[in-house]
Amino acid sequence: MRQAQQKHTENTQDNETETLLDSIEFPSDIKSLNDQDLIQLSDDVRRYMIGSVSKTGGHLGAGLGVVELSVALHAVFDTPKDRIIWDVGHQAYPHKILTGRKDQMHTLRQGGGLSGFTKRSESEYDPFGAAHSSTSISAGLGMAVARDLSVLLDDNEEEQQRKHVIAVIGDGAMSAGMAYEAMNNAGAQTIAGKKSRLIVILNDNEMSIAPPVGAMSRHLTKIVSSKPYITARELGKRITDILPPPLRHVAKRAEESARMALGSGTMFEEMGFYYIGPVDGHNLEHLLPILRNIRDSDHEGPILVHVITQKGKGYIPAENSKDKMHGVKKFDVVTGTQAKGKAGAPSYTNIYAEALIAHAHKDTKIVGITAAMPTGTGMDAFEKAFPDRTFDVGIAEQHAVTFAAGLATEGYKPFVTIYSTFLQRAYDQVVHDVAIQNLPVRFAIDRAGLVGADGQTHAGSFDIAYLGCLPNFVIMAPADEAELMHMVATAVDYNDGPIALRYPRGEGTGVILPETPKIIPIGKGRIIQKGKKIALLSFGTRLEECKGAAAILKGKLGLDITIADARFAKPLDTDMINQLAKNHDALITIEEGSRGGFGTYVLEHLSNHGLMDKGLKVRTMTLPDTFQDHDTPSAQYDEAGLTAQHIATLASSLI
Repeated sequence: MRQAQQKHTENTQDNETETLLDSIEFPSDIKSLNDQDLIQLSDDVRRYMIGSVSKTGGHLGAGLGVVELSVALHAVFDTPKDRIIWDVGHQAYPHKILTGRKDQMHTLRQGGGLSGFTKRSESEYDPFGAAHSSTSISAGLGMAVARDLSVLLDDNEEEQQRKHVIAVIGDGAMSAGMAYEAMNNAGAQTIAGKKSRLIVILNDNEMSIAPPVGAMSRHLTKIVSSKPYITARELGKRITDILPPPLRHVAKRAEESARMALGSGTMFEEMGFYYIGPVDGHNLEHLLPILRNIRDSDHEGPILVHVITQKGKGYIPAENSKDKMHGVKKFDVVTGTQAKGKAGAPSYTNIYAEALIAHAHKDTKIVGITAAMPTGTGMDAFEKAFPDRTFDVGIAEQHAVTFAAGLATEGYKPFVTIYSTFLQRAYDQVVHDVAIQNLPVRFAIDRAGLVGADGQTHAGSFDIAYLGCLPNFVIMAPADEAELMHMVATAVDYNDGPIALRYPRGEGTGVILPETPKIIPIGKGRIIQKGKKIALLSFGTRLEECKGAAAILKGKLGLDITIADARFAKPLDTDMINQLAKNHDALITIEEGSRGGFGTYVLEHLSNHGLMDKGLKVRTMTLPDTFQDHDTPSAQYDEAGLTAQHIATLASSLI
């Protein structure tokens, strides 16, 4: 990484006073600290994180909520030998600060700098890369089973047996089915007759411990997590198992009642987990002994620790913010005021939301669906207008798609509004529950193309390819925000099967918006300008770059070229493509998607109809066959070779 070895010369603290954190580079440095020191270290980490993120932007609230938990985990466990897996990675900034990356925090989410998520290639302390939610328990169980297999197959038992695997998952991520699939497996997983040991920390930042029962709950939780209690409970279970069925049932119910009195979760118990909690995740005096008890116990099988935290903890502007300052731009540390970007054209997301709201006022069958991203998709605005016709299903994209399919069977017009990168998680449902049944589900695919600081895990690179191969699908992409309004109208009107419209993150081009959007004939493109020799066929918002390339070629070669806007990747406007092929020497397709998408469909049509047999030169311009790292969008598209200059250079080479 560029700058990876540079020392951070700026002081991200609010003053020059030396702190305890200054002496901490790696978790091994924490081992000599006493518990009071760890409380001070937590305060230092919180201040450092606030100072760092104020200069770079990023995810703030989630990390502030797990500062004490991060310090406690690294103080109690022996990382990187012990594995800590942070679900999603939004909450991993304190972890990064404590694991050798403190002096690189000023590069967070910038080109060549630290990733905003955990990343295996970045640090040995990141055992699993994560930027989509709900993967930590599955990955952690895989690591735990690998450890147990190593014990079974090798002689290095002592080293492997004491290796701990800890998955830290948020309550939001727990809404995804994958988390429960993993827990169901973990509760029953055995190697050589022994249950695999896995520690799951449920970071619950939505609940709170009621003050009247808080002290008793914490006291009892310490007891429940202790080795003597666990040993006694396991002995009690073995005794219960040999009782006659009626007595066994009574004993089990009595134990469950007792466990409920201790604040326990019977659902997790039923899935085979030993439940401990709730625990105050900001009180190290309670958190540390519990984690030590768990570390030192000989309990077989998975353990779940229910930790209560406060998102945005310790920073008043975040605590008072509606979203707890989940994702922020650069901000003023004193006031929490975020930097405002230059006034520009409205975003594609906002244009989509406003267009859909306008149609929904006239058509009561329109409903909006999102998967835990109402603000990012514009569904928060739709919900304000139509609270009973908006459905946030949580982090459950699979359910969102099949839920929409059910609505479509009853004559409703569901708009499934999901980021391109997240829609991938529901691909089986898109195929089986929507495409095969040819149901008129509308897919509004936000964040299509490259997304800047969120990097490779959030790029919308593949939807053209993974939807275009499905029978019955219509796929649209607007060149600008006016075209997006027309395509929303087209989707509302279309009832013959599934239809998708993809649009990028960020601002539009500033074009005049239509007062009355029109319905575009399905599969009909448009000619933007007529020329000769070379035709540029654009799909999506690279059309502006095509116009820039045409200007470069006009100035450099005095050549007027043709520019066409495909509008549809499926079905193709084959009449327009045929004319472009017959009337030009070269044809270049341009798209903000991976190989195997729009350009491939055009090539297949040209080849199958003999339109390249007489010497037509055809080139496709797509995103590169790599996972691009985070950077500014402009730098990413330059790296991808999809700028006006790149298009002009390729066109010049074909003359």
